[in-house]
Amino acid sequence: MTALLLRSARLGDRTRDVLVVEGRVLAIADDLSSGAPGLDGLPDPVEVVDLAGAALLPGLRDAHTHLEQWAAARRRIDVSAAGSAQEAAGLMAAALRAAPPAPGAVVMGHGFRDALWGEPATAAVLDAALAGVVPPDTIVVLGSGDLHTAWANTAAARRFDLSSPTGLVLEQEAMDLVARAARVDPAVLDGWVLEAAAAAAARGLTAVVDLEYGDLIGSWARRAGLREGGPALRVRAGVWVDRLEEAIAAGLRSGDPLPGVVDPVAADRVRMGPLKVFVDGSLGTRTAFCHDPYPGAAGADAHGVLRTPPEELERLLRRGSAAGLDLAVHAIGDRAAAVALDGFAAAGCTGRIEHAQQVHDADLPRFAELGVVASVQPRHALDDRDAADQHWAAATARAFPYRALVDAGAEIVLGSDAPVAPLDPWDGIASAVHRSLDDRPAWHPEQHLDLDTALAAASGGRRGVRVGDVADLVVVAEPPATVLARDGADGLRAMEVLATLVGGRFTHRAPGLG
Repeated sequence: MTALLLRSARLGDRTRDVLVVEGRVLAIADDLSSGAPGLDGLPDPVEVVDLAGAALLPGLRDAHTHLEQWAAARRRIDVSAAGSAQEAAGLMAAALRAAPPAPGAVVMGHGFRDALWGEPATAAVLDAALAGVVPPDTIVVLGSGDLHTAWANTAAARRFDLSSPTGLVLEQEAMDLVARAARVDPAVLDGWVLEAAAAAAARGLTAVVDLEYGDLIGSWARRAGLREGGPALRVRAGVWVDRLEEAIAAGLRSGDPLPGVVDPVAADRVRMGPLKVFVDGSLGTRTAFCHDPYPGAAGADAHGVLRTPPEELERLLRRGSAAGLDLAVHAIGDRAAAVALDGFAAAGCTGRIEHAQQVHDADLPRFAELGVVASVQPRHALDDRDAADQHWAAATARAFPYRALVDAGAEIVLGSDAPVAPLDPWDGIASAVHRSLDDRPAWHPEQHLDLDTALAAASGGRRGVRVGDVADLVVVAEPPATVLARDGADGLRAMEVLATLVGGRFTHRAPGLG
């Protein structure tokens, strides 16, 4: 039996003691000093940590991540500041001039957002910028900020036999290209991912849903055994439709420990996650499926792209639900959201809609009616506000409609979609309560969430620490409401995290705490 006594923890407006035993909150009282009720029968000594009035909150969760890409993107050339294809290519050239690659090397860039660029991103632009800087056979591939577009130089386009002679590919081909170009030794990638998980724990994260492309079941089963107790986070490893039958054949249901994980603590942390299904694309690529056509667009894809037709969506939802899998349906445009809701209704099951970046007014109440959770990423509203103003000009009133979803009775959960946004829950919370990153007024402030709602949406619905809770907890120097009132949203982004616990075990602990 393991026991931990957190002394002088601020819970709301009071300072109390919190006793954690075997990974759960056993007691909360004004004074649980040695010999007091609640400590009877516990091992001696109980570990005592004095929080000295620091705030104790439910642990934070990220409902949508791509951990391998987040871990790898931290090591790629960042071109997110580029305002044009020429600027992005120039950033690549400058980085490679400073650190020349070996002949035939694969070089990755990340973060370009071309929705507002006046010129297209092409292989020719990259080739011109890199001429004389790198050997001609250098493979250069850039992933977009939203993960739905990839941009390659001519050498890469030839190596990977791209369908487009321009070197720019979208959706599944883009995801395949980045996965192929970014391939590294699994042991190296495992180290990167576990390091990223520890960094996320240091920001108060206790759990993530990992919706990475590829064999997540095998990857996380392997990683779980690399460190005693497993990773610093609880991980729910998702599966895409191309591996659905494989997961079903293995008898895996959402919430099950992954096969082959021996360490009981690691087995508890690393479990099977949801089935992920795509209905449409993204705003950045103008492939999100919308009622209104994109300005200046014509032809079959003027409204975006429907990646999974309704009848196939219904089949997949039925198949996954019957096999005991949770369901996560990617839908960004408002027509895609309607298709996803229709799919859940037709299949007679429920799940989550990932992103829900544009929702028609008539569909808002259907989330609650069908029990469908809105899994949203508030930072996207800030990063995409200018693209939305241009490409969704007729529909920004229903874009990123967080307050409207809550008011309609929907349950919402927050995530980052890392590496699309930082793997930092405080960034998401700050973005939810104030929709601006610069000196401009908040964008559609009527869709702000209040802080209590945002914190609950980032904590799996938990509002405060209660007896009986799993002891997934975070300790912060000051209550978030105090920080927000004094320092605004930027203060939330800089929140000082003193400790994080998963199942009553420290996954992050600041020097000197307790």
